[in-house]
Amino acid sequence: MITIRRKILFGLAAFSIAMILNVTKSSAEPLNLKISHQFPGGTIDSGDFRDRLCQKFSAEIDKKTSGALKGTVYAGSSLMKTNAQFSALRKGALDMSLMPLNYAGGEVPETNIGLMPGLVTSYEQATKWKTSEAGKALAEVLASKGVIIVSWIWQAGGVASRQGSIIDPSDAKGMKVRGGSKEMDMVLKEAGAAVLTMPSNEIYAAMQTGALDAAMTSSTSLISFRLEEVAKNLTTGRGKTYWFMLEPLMISKSVFDLLPKAQQDVIMNVGAEMEKFAYEQAKADDQAVATVYQKAGGKANDLSEASVKKWQAIARETAWKDYAAKSESCARIIKLAEKAL
Repeated sequence: MITIRRKILFGLAAFSIAMILNVTKSSAEPLNLKISHQFPGGTIDSGDFRDRLCQKFSAEIDKKTSGALKGTVYAGSSLMKTNAQFSALRKGALDMSLMPLNYAGGEVPETNIGLMPGLVTSYEQATKWKTSEAGKALAEVLASKGVIIVSWIWQAGGVASRQGSIIDPSDAKGMKVRGGSKEMDMVLKEAGAAVLTMPSNEIYAAMQTGALDAAMTSSTSLISFRLEEVAKNLTTGRGKTYWFMLEPLMISKSVFDLLPKAQQDVIMNVGAEMEKFAYEQAKADDQAVATVYQKAGGKANDLSEASVKKWQAIARETAWKDYAAKSESCARIIKLAEKAL
């Protein structure tokens, strides 16, 4: 009996030691964060800057943690479908994602502020959001829903059209247009357009078949998705625009909370460092897209202050009011944002 008892105790001790060794071994292995986005893949030095940003972020966290923390980038929705990413982040089924924040509007209405027409009209204004009262309020809502913003990335956008250029709201009348957000769609409907909803990586095919006449999207997407091949009229986002999109790099809070404090700090610090790169690249693409269209035999137009104000006036009476009426939280965020105008 004593012999059997000793064997059992010895076995339990051996099992416990093995478990400790396994935990120690696994904790020493690099943690690989999966980073998903919908944009075309490239290299760390060329291609869509959003893909490059994710690759640079991965390289930097690897370097700063001496290999303890790594990232694998899945471009072109190769890991999961575009519209599934936000839900997956919230549940911890996806580690990180770079995506248009307003794509999450069906789950978290507050995120629709990320593409609110006329609310942000310059990069100078956009870069202040991170530390503004409105930005902090938005970040708090996201954290409560299980998502943390790592890099605040803003992009101006333009309009690619198969027919005439869309400069003033009246130009959109009778056209089938992709606005990019529920709020932008409301403005387009008020202007007399028919709206279609789809991720930016589906615009080319819709234009190619004639299902879509025009599309509003970021300058970078206008370039990356080669829309100059199917639409020769461009209204740029350089200088002045009513179309600004928040497209942050985000991490699942449940994943983030499990990391050691030192690794959390690395992620947030590197994320902040990436914002300068995003700012410079986004502005450069605003200029580059005009050249791309002109070389393809198209026409590039810029917006005047008067045109921007026409779009903004419609937005105030439609999209802004609709957003504020959704909840007290939405009303608070847009009120804080308007204070910064």
